[in-house]
Amino acid sequence: MRITEIALDATDTASRQIRSDDIWTWWAELTEAERRWVLRQLSVAQKRELVRRWYGFENDGQRAPPGDWRIWLIRAGRGFGKTRAGSEWVSEVALVAATQVDGQRVMIDGPSGLLAVARANEEPRWVNARRELRFSSGAVATLYSAEAGEELRGPEHHFAWCDELAKWRRGEAAWDNLMLGMRLGERPRIVVTTTPRVNAAMQRVLAAPGKVETQGKTGQNPWLPKFFVSAMLETYGGTRLGRQELDGEMLEDVEGALWARGLIERCRVDAKSIGKPVRVVIGVDPPATARGDACGIVVAALLRDGRLAVVEDASVENPPPGVWAQAVAGAAARWGADRVVAESNMGGDMVAGTLAQADCGLPVVPVHASVGKARRAEPVALAYERGQVVHAGAFAALEDQLCGLQVGGGYAGPGRSPDRADACVWALAALLEGLRKEREPGVRVV
Repeated sequence: MRITEIALDATDTASRQIRSDDIWTWWAELTEAERRWVLRQLSVAQKRELVRRWYGFENDGQRAPPGDWRIWLIRAGRGFGKTRAGSEWVSEVALVAATQVDGQRVMIDGPSGLLAVARANEEPRWVNARRELRFSSGAVATLYSAEAGEELRGPEHHFAWCDELAKWRRGEAAWDNLMLGMRLGERPRIVVTTTPRVNAAMQRVLAAPGKVETQGKTGQNPWLPKFFVSAMLETYGGTRLGRQELDGEMLEDVEGALWARGLIERCRVDAKSIGKPVRVVIGVDPPATARGDACGIVVAALLRDGRLAVVEDASVENPPPGVWAQAVAGAAARWGADRVVAESNMGGDMVAGTLAQADCGLPVVPVHASVGKARRAEPVALAYERGQVVHAGAFAALEDQLCGLQVGGGYAGPGRSPDRADACVWALAALLEGLRKEREPGVRVV
C-alpha cells in the first residue's frame, strides 16, 4: 500500500474493518518521518475522522463476532471496554438499547455512551421526555428500565443493547419481554455487556440458543492507565472480587458445598501478617498414574495465635513421580515443614520411597481417601466457619476446588479430581488433630 492510498471513507462495517487493519499494519511499518509526512497530507476532515475513528483502536474482544448469532454476550472485567463496544455496535448497526436508571448516565451521556461515540455526520438527538435517541438516519433508540420490565411488553425491535445485566434486580420479566419483542427485520440481534454475576436474567442469557460469548480482563484494555491496572491487580488479584470484576469470571457456589466463596473471602489475610509459623505440615495428593491429574501439594501452618493458615499451593500439573517429589522437597525446605501427610491409596511405602529419592527425609503420615475424605473435610470446613483457618494470600485453583467439595464426599468443582483441595484437607486435618491432642488430659502445652 502506498502512502497516497490511505482511505478513511469506507461505507460498511466489513470493509471498514478490513481497511483499518491494513492501514494500521502499514502504519506500524513507517518511520517517524514518514508518519509526519502522511499526517500533513490529510485534510481537516480526514484528521478529524482519524482522531474519532473506532476501528483500529479497539481490542479483539470489542469486535462483533462473525456468524449468524442471535445474542452476543460480552462478559468481562471492569474497564475492558464493554460499554464502548456496545455503543459502537449500536451506532453502527442497531436501534434499541435496554437497561435501568443508569441507562442515560452510562449508555447515553457517559464517556463511552452513544452521544460520545456518534460520528460527525450522525448528530443524534436525545429526547428526554420520550426516552428516545433519534439519529439523523431516522433510526430511534428507546431507553427502557429493567425494573419496569412490563414496558417492554408489546414494543417490537430490530436490535437491543442490554448493559450491566448482572445488576438487573427484576431482570427475568425484562429479558423475557424483550426477547418476545425481537421480531422486526430478518435477523434481530441483542448485545449484552456486563461484568459477570449470577442472577436469574443472567441464567436466561447463558441458556439462550444462538448465543456467542466474548470474555475479557481489565488488563487487556491497552488504553487503561498502567498504574491503575497494576494497583487493582495488587489489591484484588486472585480474590473473589478481583476474579469477578477484573478477570470477568463467573463465580457461583455449588449446591451443598462445604465451602462457600464468601466464607473463603472472610478468611483471607495478608501473607505478610501471619508471622513465623509454630509448625508446618505439607499435604500431598499424588496422581495415581504418570498420566493422571495434578499432584496436590498444599502447605499449612500453625500460627502463634493458635489459628491455622494455608500458606502455599505448590501443586504441579500432570507430573512424573520425580517432579512432584522435588516440588514437595522444595516446599518443605522453604517453610521448614516437619512432616508430610499424603493420600496413600496406592501405598504409603510408594509415597515415602518417592520422596526419599528426592532427598526429602520427612516422616510421611498416610491417609486413606476412600474411607476418610468426607470425615476429614467436614471438620476442616467447620474450622473455617469458626474463623480458625485463614488463607495467607489468594489461591484461585485451590479455592475453586474447595468450593466444589460437597457434604457426604461428592465433588462438583473444576477438573476430574479435587487434588489440591484434598491435599489442603489432609494438611489442615493433621494440624487440627494435633491441637486436639494437646488439649486432652495428661498433655501439657509448653
